[in-house]
Amino acid sequence: MSFIWMIIVGLVAGLLARAIKPGSDPMGWIMTIVLGIVGALVGGFLASLIGINADGRFTGLIFSVIGAIILLFIYEMIMSKRGV
Repeated sequence: MSFIWMIIVGLVAGLLARAIKPGSDPMGWIMTIVLGIVGALVGGFLASLIGINADGRFTGLIFSVIGAIILLFIYEMIMSKRGV
C-alpha cells in the first residue's frame, strides 16, 4: 500500500469513526488521519484474532473504523480522568 493511499484510508476511517461515535472529540485533520491509521492497525489485529482476512477492500475499512472507534473511547476515558 502506498503512503498516499494509507493517508487517504486513514482520513476516511478517522472521519467515519468520529461521525459514528457520539460526543465531542476536538482534534484536527492530522490527528484524524493518525486515528484512522492506528485504528486500522487495531482493527487488523482484532480481525486476525477472530480469523477474518481484513487486508484492504471494504472489510478492511470496516475493521479500521471499528479500531478507530475503540481508540476514541480510550482517548475519551484518558482525557476525562485528566480533567481536560
